[in-house]
Order: sequence, then structure tokens, then C-alpha cells
Amino acid sequence: MTRREIRECAFYIIFESSLRDDPVEELYKLAEDIGEIEIGDKVKEIVNGVLEHKEEIDNIISLYSTKRTISRIPKVSLAILRIAVYESLYDELTPVNAAISEAVLLSQAFSYKEDTGFVNGVLSSFAKNISEEKSLNA
Repeated sequence: MTRREIRECAFYIIFESSLRDDPVEELYKLAEDIGEIEIGDKVKEIVNGVLEHKEEIDNIISLYSTKRTISRIPKVSLAILRIAVYESLYDELTPVNAAISEAVLLSQAFSYKEDTGFVNGVLSSFAKNISEEKSLNA
């Protein structure tokens, strides 16, 4: 699987988890039973990481979402934002700009046009702050 396919599969599970109260293992099983979503170790790594750090990730999204509270962000966009923030913070192999680019592509595929601009804006502000912090710590 390509990194893009891994993200897309993780997106489906994270989005589904926002709609259901089922344990994530049950969502993996359902996805495998349907057969349309491949659940490999990398997909599980992203999904489990996002769910494990969800509170911290949501606090970061809230900080950079000046127009919408978490509860007002469409669940599709929220799932995309969570993946991008998770990858930016916890996946050393994914550069922040790559995480943002991939999030925008996911948003273009699954969200409304105005939501794609929102996702890009939140993540751009987040990325700017990260790079400022890194330059101060260098």
C-alpha cells in the first residue's frame, strides 16, 4: 500500500469511529469483513495513534480553528485534521508539509470545497507555529 492509501484507509476508520461507539477493533473487523478497506499495521498505527492522542490533537485543532469549535467542524474534516496533526507531531517520517498536502487532497476528495479551505487554513497556521517553535529551539 502507498502512504496515501494507508492514510485514506485510516481516514475511513477514524471517520467511522466518530459516528459509532464501537471499539476500534470492531471497526477493523467490520472493514475487513466488507473487504473494501485494507487494514494493515500502518493503518492501525495511525488510527490507534489518533485515538490515543485525540484529546491533545483536538486541543491543538481548537487552538488554530478560530472560526469553528470542534463540535461545529464537520466530522469528515475533523477526521482529516486529526490525521494530519497526529502525523505532524508523532510520525518522524512524515514532514509537516507532506501531512498538510495529503490532508488537503483527502479533503478535496471527501469534503465540500469550503471545508478544504478551512482544513488548509487550520493546518497552515499549525505548521507555521511548529516551524517557529523549532527555529526558537534550534
